[in-house]
This record gives sequence, C-alpha cells and structure tokens, in this order.
Amino acid sequence: MTLGQVRSDKKIQLALGLLSGIAFGFLLQKSGVAAYNVVLGQLLLTDFTVLKVMFSAVLVGMIGIYALKAAGLVRLHTKPGSLGATVIGGLIFGAGFALLGYCPGTAAAATGTGAPDALVGMAGIVLGAGLFARLYPALDRTVLHRGEFPEGTVPEILGIPPWIVVALVALMIVGIFWALGAYGL
Repeated sequence: MTLGQVRSDKKIQLALGLLSGIAFGFLLQKSGVAAYNVVLGQLLLTDFTVLKVMFSAVLVGMIGIYALKAAGLVRLHTKPGSLGATVIGGLIFGAGFALLGYCPGTAAAATGTGAPDALVGMAGIVLGAGLFARLYPALDRTVLHRGEFPEGTVPEILGIPPWIVVALVALMIVGIFWALGAYGL
C-alpha cells in the first residue's frame, strides 16, 4: 500500500484514526495521566506526571513531524488564529479541566477504564460542543476574529529554520525535566 492510496481511501484513514486513538488511550492509561489523582496532583503542582508526559509527547511529535516534512512525506496546513478564539477556547478548556479534573484526552481514556466521573465529563464535553456549535454564528461575528494573527508555524513566523526551533524547545523541555528532577518533583 502506498501513501497515495492511504490519502485517497477514507476507510483506511478511519481505521488508522481508530487504531491511533486506541494506542493513544492505551499510552495515556499506562502513563498514569488518566487517573484523577494524577491530574489533580498536576493542578495542585504536587505531581508533575502530566507535564512530563505532555512535554515528552510534544518533543516526540515535533521531531517526528519535522522529520516527516524533511522527507517530503507530509505538508503542514496551518490556519490563522486569533486572540479572541484563543481566549474563549482557553477559558472553556480551563473551566472544564478545573470542574472535572480531566482534560478531554484523559477524560476519554479514563472513560475507557470505566471511571464514572469521567463518563459524566464526556457527556459534558458533548453538551459543551453542542452549545458551542449553537453559539458559533454569534461568536464568529463578535469575538472569534478579534486580534487575528497570521497562519504559519513558529519557524515560519519567526523566519528561522525549523530545526533551530526544535532544538531550542528540546533544550527547554530537557531543562525543565532536569529542574523537576533536581527538586525531587
């Protein structure tokens, strides 16, 4: 099977998406970040497991995407953003995270383990998504385009080679891991 066949076959794409989702949920569960106490510990700054897992995922994903891009296997399709959309999204995400104790990914993984609180949260996520869809036309006219910034990756916006950004972010993450270890966190 060629990459072109995968790109043109929706059934294969859905199957790959399902398998990727199952693998992602399995890894979330095995890393412990689907456990309520671990997520709560992160919010209280007493357990940095979630931060370590997320930064590890960012690092692996960032290196993987730019390696695939350098090999000509992927094209990046960035979209323009806005301060208004970012603030609204951040507030909704933060409120849900604080109320439930899970982010959407960890809530889905915890639901898969049978956690009833996460199942209630998943219902809330669906309701919230429906409410956002209902309010979208009004938000689109009033808030979502305020403070627009251009589309592009960080290297494109800064005008520097991507591997410099990758190296700097990797150094930052390694430095944070070192500091957490040095303080026994």
